[in-house]
Amino acid sequence: MHSSMNNGAYDSHQLLSKVATNNGHGEDVEYFDGWKAYDNDPYHSSNNPNGVIQMGLAENQLTFDLVKEWMLKNPQASICTPEGIDKFMEIAVFQDYHGLPEFRSAVAKFMGKARGDKVTFDPKRIVMSGGATGANETILFCLANKGEDAFLVPSPYYPAFNRDLGWRTGVKLIPITCESWNGFKITEQALISAYEDALQNNVRVKGIIVTNPSNPLGTVQDKDTLKMLVNFVNDKRIHLVCDEIYAATVFSLPRYTSVAEIVTDMPHVNLDLIHIVYSLSKDMGMPGFRVGIVYSYNDRVVTTARRMSSFGLVSSQTQHMLAAMLSDDEFVTRFLDTSRERLSRSEEISRVVSSPNLLHLNPLVSGLSQVGIECLKSNAGLFVWMDLRHLLEEATTEGELKLWRVIINDVKINVSPGSSFHCSEPGWFRVCYANMDDETVDVALQRIRTFVRRDKRETKPKTSLKKRKEQMQLGRLSFNNRRIDESSLMSPHNLLSPHSPIPQSPLVKART
Repeated sequence: MHSSMNNGAYDSHQLLSKVATNNGHGEDVEYFDGWKAYDNDPYHSSNNPNGVIQMGLAENQLTFDLVKEWMLKNPQASICTPEGIDKFMEIAVFQDYHGLPEFRSAVAKFMGKARGDKVTFDPKRIVMSGGATGANETILFCLANKGEDAFLVPSPYYPAFNRDLGWRTGVKLIPITCESWNGFKITEQALISAYEDALQNNVRVKGIIVTNPSNPLGTVQDKDTLKMLVNFVNDKRIHLVCDEIYAATVFSLPRYTSVAEIVTDMPHVNLDLIHIVYSLSKDMGMPGFRVGIVYSYNDRVVTTARRMSSFGLVSSQTQHMLAAMLSDDEFVTRFLDTSRERLSRSEEISRVVSSPNLLHLNPLVSGLSQVGIECLKSNAGLFVWMDLRHLLEEATTEGELKLWRVIINDVKINVSPGSSFHCSEPGWFRVCYANMDDETVDVALQRIRTFVRRDKRETKPKTSLKKRKEQMQLGRLSFNNRRIDESSLMSPHNLLSPHSPIPQSPLVKART
């Protein structure tokens, strides 16, 4: 048997590809120690009450009972039941990668319902993919050239974008820096600055990718911002990709506006530049079904993405079942209404605090507020954007990670630090709540209260306002100077959704 040996040592780099031998996927970065802290010591109310509470998982588990109820009432929707077995051969044999016509029609209809019936979607433009991860990568393969092109992304942004959009495509991601003074809204000035900086560095920008609603902010893009983005890409002849996977998680005003609605009122826009990514992972709480969707107004992109979808199809059994479920108008209406109601109840607004960008939510945010912790005003998503800047010993990324280690090790709560989302201001953390019951939220709040009160007793003398401003500026400069093309991003552990929080390095080990 022949093998490649170098002085008796196995040299994998000679035998394997660059993809196989690099760390671009991100599983080896330190942040996984935080996930391991939970995986190795998971909280359970009776079996392990002192374990780590998982508040880093953006998963919607609030409506499983509705789906289960529908399944029990409609056993014929599955080809693996006595009621549905007659369809087994028809569904189990080879299926064209265009997808089942009834599935594409049902998904297009559901996308419209999830957006308040303000816009309709053409089933012929529905392209399947293996979850939003596959959909995002597919659209980038269609729009950009490996190692040559870049996309602008408003920060803070979903950490795994570096993996999803860049690991195999070779596309660079360049942050558009957004800040807390205006609630992290995208400004035209920040967009122009990021675009011009890229050009000055001889980087070709092929487009912008924006999440709406935002992960991690839980905010929606207003119409003026969306129009500004559409006009910008139209003027520059670059692409706009809108990741809308949280479209049906909007539970209060302002209402959600899809880019599909915006472009209907902008007849001068070149629609070939507009693309949407969607999935059922968040809105339906079905990340394990791996249903991702590419919806493009560009005919060539639709054709190419459909050909590429053969590498990551949704199983025909899943298509068959979901086609029946999403075609049930009564169920869909009830599901969407109930989901919003339960999200609203989990984050019921109680009162606005002094800052116009911050508000109290009940029970999670109002509970945090009782110990002086505020959260960004939000009305969507499965999480809140928590402000712990006042608890930092120094306003730098290193100071943030030091606090994060304490939260993991001592408080025993797994939350996601803002630096993993490329946030320009140290001290913000994403906290998820829709993946647990109210009792677990109460335990987490009690742990946080205990920690904050202890911290106040042990706090060192406060630094001056001038010194804190200098530290904050240092933190921004330090963070913004990190490599924009870094692709060493985390992917979730097998038990987690691909759109679970998976921040990137550098993070220190959470466990010894």
